[in-house]
Amino acid sequence: MGGAERAERTGRVLDEDGAVELLAYLVCSARTQVDEAAEYAPLRLLTAAGRLAEMIEPQAGDRLRALLQEVRRGHSETSVRAGDPQAYVDRLDALCRTLAVYLLDSLVPAEPTSAEPTSAEPTPAEPTPAEPTNSAATNGGTS
Repeated sequence: MGGAERAERTGRVLDEDGAVELLAYLVCSARTQVDEAAEYAPLRLLTAAGRLAEMIEPQAGDRLRALLQEVRRGHSETSVRAGDPQAYVDRLDALCRTLAVYLLDSLVPAEPTSAEPTSAEPTPAEPTPAEPTNSAATNGGTS
């Protein structure tokens, strides 16, 4: 997301109730995971990611909304993993790649325009103090 789009965002993407709901789900999932089979952990995390995506989506810009929909779609596709563990892992990998591309596009600064100096270009130097003047010239030609 560019600087202009970031500047246009106002307010929070979660209200207090939504944040507490997500917090409670994550904390309870952590406790439940202690007693559950290991394969449930990714499902619980994806459920939380899908719920967070639902909460964010109404305030999201078009580009972020597309990512959130992909996360939600990925959650529903991976929530039933019966029979094909490799397809499940492949889908998780695809979601990770989608998110990585979004983050790289959003967080890496855009190429500077021709009006902006780059780090390779020297910046203008500070003005140097005036050279000492010839005292004869400043004293009307007399020393």
